[in-house]
Amino acid sequence: MPHYKLTYLNMMGRAEHIRLIFAQAGVEYEDNRLTQEEWAAFKSKTPFGQIPVLEVDGKMLAQTGAITTYLAKQFGLNGKDDWEAAKIQQLNGGTEDLIAQVIPWFREQDLEKKKELADKLVAEHVTPWLQRYEKFLTDNGTGYFVGNSVTQIDLGLLQFMGLFSHVLCPETFKKFPELCKFMERIASLPNIAAWIQKRPKTDH
Repeated sequence: MPHYKLTYLNMMGRAEHIRLIFAQAGVEYEDNRLTQEEWAAFKSKTPFGQIPVLEVDGKMLAQTGAITTYLAKQFGLNGKDDWEAAKIQQLNGGTEDLIAQVIPWFREQDLEKKKELADKLVAEHVTPWLQRYEKFLTDNGTGYFVGNSVTQIDLGLLQFMGLFSHVLCPETFKKFPELCKFMERIASLPNIAAWIQKRPKTDH
């Protein structure tokens, strides 16, 4: 088995999708959590000046989507055929589109402006996205977003939708019962539940 080393900050953020893949696969890895000072010193060693990065036997891979797809293929979590793999990438792409809209709200420090951004974000972007993704889920008809077993997109969406269900718009999220049930189901998978229980407690 290769030696996997995942480097990020001491937070969930962009790395948690990767950690959830490791957890579901039951594969051990080094969870390297940097301080801000350590990150400043490490930054120049990364391909894009960004984290997370994954090292596999010393070889470094950057970009979250590349890392999650690589690991999902290694661990049988990327769909059963090329079509399912493409559907996973479609849903990942739609999620990345929404993440781009969420980032300004996440970075805003002024509380009044943050509230204004949140209201606009939920009305114009989050709610339509939730409507669309609940339909993707129900249209697939298996309780998973792609195919008939858990894939990396289910794990990524468990993490991403937690932002809405617990932080940004919990009351809005409750209006999507199928997504609520989906999150409960994925969070209850034995390996995922064990990881959620033991992972470091962080704000984000």
